[in-house]
Amino acid sequence: MKKIWGVSISLILINLTAIMERADENLLPSVYKEVSETFSASPTQLGYLTFIRNFVQAISSPLAGILVLHYNRPTVLSIGTMCWALSTAAVGMCQYFEQIAFWRAINGVGLAIVIPALQSFIADSYVEGVRGVGFGCLNLIGSAGGIGGSILATILAGYTILGIPGWRCAFILMALLSSLIGFLVYTFVVDPKKILPGSSKKKYSGGDLFDQKDGVVSPSIWKDSWMAMRAVVKVKTFQIIVLQGIVGSFPWTAMVFFTMWFELIGFSNKGAAMLMAIFAGGCAFGSLFGGWAADQVASIFPHSGRILCAQFSAFMGIPFSCILLLVIPPATESWFLFGATLLFMGLTISWCQVCANSPLFAEVVPTKHRTMIYAFDRAFEGSFSAFAAPIVGIVAENIYGYNTKSVIAETGSTREAYALSRGLFSMMVIPFGLCCLFYTPLHFVYKHDRDEVRAMSSMDEELHLMASSD
Repeated sequence: MKKIWGVSISLILINLTAIMERADENLLPSVYKEVSETFSASPTQLGYLTFIRNFVQAISSPLAGILVLHYNRPTVLSIGTMCWALSTAAVGMCQYFEQIAFWRAINGVGLAIVIPALQSFIADSYVEGVRGVGFGCLNLIGSAGGIGGSILATILAGYTILGIPGWRCAFILMALLSSLIGFLVYTFVVDPKKILPGSSKKKYSGGDLFDQKDGVVSPSIWKDSWMAMRAVVKVKTFQIIVLQGIVGSFPWTAMVFFTMWFELIGFSNKGAAMLMAIFAGGCAFGSLFGGWAADQVASIFPHSGRILCAQFSAFMGIPFSCILLLVIPPATESWFLFGATLLFMGLTISWCQVCANSPLFAEVVPTKHRTMIYAFDRAFEGSFSAFAAPIVGIVAENIYGYNTKSVIAETGSTREAYALSRGLFSMMVIPFGLCCLFYTPLHFVYKHDRDEVRAMSSMDEELHLMASSD
């Protein structure tokens, strides 16, 4: 495997894909205010844009698991990347609000293909004891893309370039960069599980055994995919993590309104962009630290260490949400208070996925089903959490009286900022608490699921050795 400065080219390009994926996710929320002004869209309508993309992404996620069973992951990743690049460019050219909704749905399909394949690629690239750090690094590097995408879009939104609104230019530029990364992934990335060790008669591609003589997959693609799906959904650890993830994803989906909320308070595009960059930076380094901390705690408490770290992280979302949305005065003079709170909030609430969810998924199913379990996790969690964004808008408008026509483009609106903050609060504090609680059953079922997979893997290895000796 080719390397640059001791790091494999494949891992470099995989992390570049994560950067572009996170940047693409943050583009539209970063320019909600400008899109609202361009298309006279209310917070509820903006929330539906996030809902459409997240919901389509969720129900399309199993497609990634099916594709990776029968094609190598670089091919799957490049297909997904090109899909989201096309849709991102199209959003930048839309003239009607309904067109944006359609292309956001297509964007969801592309992300649905990419994200589970990225996670399984990382799971296969790191051994069990350091997977927390591996996923933390992926999240850290991906967050750099999120910060870059958010800052780029928010700052460009304040300009007009060659007669084109800056927010549209940001989408087109992101599409071009994503297409380039997709091409490089297809050309240079090598799947870490492309070749199955100890097998001379079969060749391995993305989890399936191919017969070299006729080049077809056996059993049939649909039967094989159905068997993989059944194997994944029956795992109790998977069921519990999905349950907590359904409610635990609500706050993160609701946070797409943070940039708009800061601009309504009266912060400039640059001021809001810097606050979101601070939060994203906190989340990035927090996830890396959380992954490392979970690796250390799990070495001492192998059956509960990762779960305890996740519960701590989820619980910390409660006090920080209260401070951010209820305690700090909503005024431009509070910029440093907002920045400090967002930094420490990001450092502590960003652990769950990297310290527990992703590493545990890699341990409770066979290697060939890893992409499928990540895909189904996104399918179940995303389909429910997608409702958070429109609910924020509905609460802000129907309960607290948010009125789009009252917003002043240059200075924002204190009344509308208050309404939006209460909508955000409703979708953050209670879900964080439930997420912490729902992790508890893992203390009793995770060890059994992990040991069962290890026993199956040992048996498979013995069979491979016997086949090789014959």
